[in-house]
Amino acid sequence: MLKTQIEEGKGGRVILMDSITKVTPEDAGAIVVSASHGGASSGEFALEVPLKAVFFNDAGVGKDNAGIVSLDMLQEKGVAAGTIAHTSGRIGDANDMWENGEISYVNAGARALGLEPGAKLRTALTELISR
Repeated sequence: MLKTQIEEGKGGRVILMDSITKVTPEDAGAIVVSASHGGASSGEFALEVPLKAVFFNDAGVGKDNAGIVSLDMLQEKGVAAGTIAHTSGRIGDANDMWENGEISYVNAGARALGLEPGAKLRTALTELISR
């Protein structure tokens, strides 16, 4: 299962992980691109470590917004978060999300960092950490 730091700049570092269950205290302050769905259980894992931001797969959003519910959970704790469209990146494959992902949803914290739906994830995060 993939977990690797992919980019680093003045504004932080980006770590790819196929599952948010792989987040550890060493990831504190990083931007994590997790190929997990953006549901409540994923949000709980993401809250275990103080991250700068975290991205998930929207998993098609689902019933009662189940695939993106973590965005509100994370916003309540001051964590920037977003998802990529399930049609642009494979669930469970962080590298595919990094290479092909298009941002589908963001919380207010992510929007404050300049991250917007419709943007290519890789481009947006590379620009963010270069500041």
